[in-house]
Amino acid sequence: MQVSGALLFELGALLAILAVLGTAARRFALSPIPVYLLAGLSLGKGGILPVAAAGEFVTTSAPIGVVLLLLTLGLEFSATEFAASMRRHLPSAGVDVVLNALPGAIAGWLLGLDGVAILCLAGVTYISSSGVVARLLGDLGRLGNRETPAVLSVLVLEDFAMAAYLPLFAVLASGGGWLHAVGGMVAAVAALLAAFAASYRWGHHVGRLVEHPDPEQLLLRVLGITLMVAAVAESLHASAAVGAFLVGLTLTGETAERSREVLGPLRDLFAAIFFLAIGFSVDPHELIPMLPAALVLAVVTAATKVLTGVYAARREGVARRGQLRAGSALIARGEFSLIIIGLAGTSIPTVAALATAYVFVMAIVGPVLARYTGGPLPAGAGPSA
Repeated sequence: MQVSGALLFELGALLAILAVLGTAARRFALSPIPVYLLAGLSLGKGGILPVAAAGEFVTTSAPIGVVLLLLTLGLEFSATEFAASMRRHLPSAGVDVVLNALPGAIAGWLLGLDGVAILCLAGVTYISSSGVVARLLGDLGRLGNRETPAVLSVLVLEDFAMAAYLPLFAVLASGGGWLHAVGGMVAAVAALLAAFAASYRWGHHVGRLVEHPDPEQLLLRVLGITLMVAAVAESLHASAAVGAFLVGLTLTGETAERSREVLGPLRDLFAAIFFLAIGFSVDPHELIPMLPAALVLAVVTAATKVLTGVYAARREGVARRGQLRAGSALIARGEFSLIIIGLAGTSIPTVAALATAYVFVMAIVGPVLARYTGGPLPAGAGPSA
């Protein structure tokens, strides 16, 4: 087997840079996510020091980071508890759509865009980043907080909404008709609901399947099943993250605890690569001209997303400080918004440029605002590298 020296060197240098940046962020009790994003911006296409050999590895590995983040998040909860929380937060989903899709739609209308472009901006401003939020909750020591089930319910309901939105938008963006688009949307939603019902009804068998005293066997079994389920979810036009989260929910007790232990280092590695990849995908030359408009849109939708979190946490009976923590945790946009931008492609270049600038601003600002909202970190908690 021939080894690429350039790939190994660049990848090693990237990991060393991330280690230094993560240490610096931790010293100031900040999540390392913003500095990882900025590193990706500097080292990706159009950056000051592109790393061509490692770029393909980073891009290919990034989805594994999201899958592992949501898998380990699902391990913190039981399927029964989370299903009850989901039912309680259906009204929160409606509030989320109105408060966060509407600003993007209005912005598109003010810019004189057509219906497909307006739909694109509405989707970009609506959907929070599951990957960023999952990492933030761990970084800030909030996994056990009372508001966390509300945050997760909003995220999963958003991902369900994307199962309807993405097939619809993909067909329309490519010039297809409404009948075809609606048909794809209905099929994707039906498949996702069936998968969720199957996970809730028979998911406990997964724990028996993966359980093993050897850590290596446990790691291979849990990761293998999770990646396959994530792939199936993605093929149904749902989120791979939702599939991974459902697998995590099915594992309970000692199996869940041991799975968190063996998956922790792997999750941290691929999560860092995921955030780096978001920065890699952005060209700084396209970002700068759209920053003023993106900042205005960011201010509006940061406020509306906070209101969404406040409403959802209030339904859980959480106090005011916890409501603000829930709202600030949801601010960041990321992978789904970038998928929407990718579907828009060159057919809507103005929207793609504006949306890319907006997503990057929100992915950086969201973690910072979350850190300084809702009071100090609990004792012993702090961002991990």
